[in-house]
Amino acid sequence: MRTTETEITFTRPFRLESLIELQDAGTYKLIVDEELIAGLSFPAYKRVATHIEIPAVSASTMVRQRLQVSHDDIYRALAADAKQASPPSLDPFA
Repeated sequence: MRTTETEITFTRPFRLESLIELQDAGTYKLIVDEELIAGLSFPAYKRVATHIEIPAVSASTMVRQRLQVSHDDIYRALAADAKQASPPSLDPFA
């Protein structure tokens, strides 16, 4: 098993399917767990879990909780955030 931690940033409040409440804009820790695929002649991994760390509900910002989320849901939310943050195109054919 290997775990990769990265930071992702939302410029606007966002919502994920697996979370009830709207989350504030900001930087969040994303944790991805992968396991080695056995039987190959080269090392390859498959994703088995994706988690996001968010402030705990009704707690100070120093308290964090790690929630399992859909990897695809995270990247859809990031793509939507990036699209909203981009200035509108002035090209009528774009």
